[in-house]
Amino acid sequence: MPEGDTPMRGPAAPTSPGAWDPHSRALLDTTSAPITPPSAPTPTPASPDPDPEPGGVDRPGPPVAGAAWRRGSADAAAAGGARGRRGNADPVKVLMHRHRELCERAVDPLEIAAGLEAQGFTDRTAARFRHRDVFSLAEELYARVPRGREAPVAPATGEPVRAPWVLAAFAPGAVAALGGLGLALTHGAPRVAVGVAGALGLTGALLLAVRRGPLRAPGGRALPAAGLWTLWLLAYAVAGDGLLAQVLAGGPDGRWELTPGPLLALALAVAPATWSAHLFATLARRRIAESRGLADFAARARPLLLGTVTLQLLALAGLLALTGFSPGALALGTLLLLARLLTVHGFPETATAALAATCAAEALALASVLAARLPVPGFDALAAPVRALVDAAGPGAVPTLVCGAAALGLLAHATGALARASAHATP
Repeated sequence: MPEGDTPMRGPAAPTSPGAWDPHSRALLDTTSAPITPPSAPTPTPASPDPDPEPGGVDRPGPPVAGAAWRRGSADAAAAGGARGRRGNADPVKVLMHRHRELCERAVDPLEIAAGLEAQGFTDRTAARFRHRDVFSLAEELYARVPRGREAPVAPATGEPVRAPWVLAAFAPGAVAALGGLGLALTHGAPRVAVGVAGALGLTGALLLAVRRGPLRAPGGRALPAAGLWTLWLLAYAVAGDGLLAQVLAGGPDGRWELTPGPLLALALAVAPATWSAHLFATLARRRIAESRGLADFAARARPLLLGTVTLQLLALAGLLALTGFSPGALALGTLLLLARLLTVHGFPETATAALAATCAAEALALASVLAARLPVPGFDALAAPVRALVDAAGPGAVPTLVCGAAALGLLAHATGALARASAHATP
């Protein structure tokens, strides 16, 4: 044996065809060409799948030669590819696992549709999951995701829960009517006491009305600052016009004229506003069930919102005709209704920003007239826009213009925001 060669271990290779190898217990085919040892270690073949696929080829037993091993590897790769294709053929399954929490806590398919739409899903996105719209995709997700063992909480009927918020809706009007009656029957110091007590009682009644029933912001989504801006706007509706008139005349000098009529009408309008909000929410949920797409629902929801605002405008105009008509109070009532609808349906930041901007504009009108009195060159021109507006239409033109502009802005925003299915999801 030459030096450096390694002796071959094991039995000698058989020389006759069909020789039996006692060590490998395999029949060796010596007629084939000798196999050249590979330069790299040969990978260990994967074990065959114990559960053959239906309709697949029979798996061979132990590999007999290199060709047989390659055939088994190809079969395994084909089976793996088929399983991969079957997984990709069910894209809804991936979406179901991704949004399992949303699907498990949903009380109906509409909740899933609203959640998907809030995350940016559109009908075009649903088409990639082989569905014509988001609603049909939500129905399949709701049907395929198993529910917990606990029985779902049945929605409460309307009558038992309606009485508390109906009473709360009428509370502001009742308190304002009693306060107005007390102011009419008293004079001097008792009149001041009745006015303070009426203001405090009305504030409490308004808080009760917006924390019960359709005007309640679910989950505490209302911002505390919104209440402060609302109180400012209501106070300006009572005393703002008289104060502005005195400031323009060089005052204020003593007491100025108060107009409690618009405040009484606004307080009485809380009841129809509550019913309008309830009607809007109920009909919007019904439109979701009837619509077959997000665009279809948006087309149905926008006229519903405009009808709700129009209904409230007619109710408030009728009340103002009885207590003293004021276009500023009409614009303010519309602004407060839209702000509350946006707050209830998940957009409290926008509503609060609009109320804050309205308060700032009214305060700026008063401040500009006072700043014009400063002995600074050019400051006298600051009061020119307010003076021109008051000379043309009276002091009530300022809140009418400011509240009307804010209400139109909120209405434009609400026609897009409240026409989304996610804005009407049950909290």
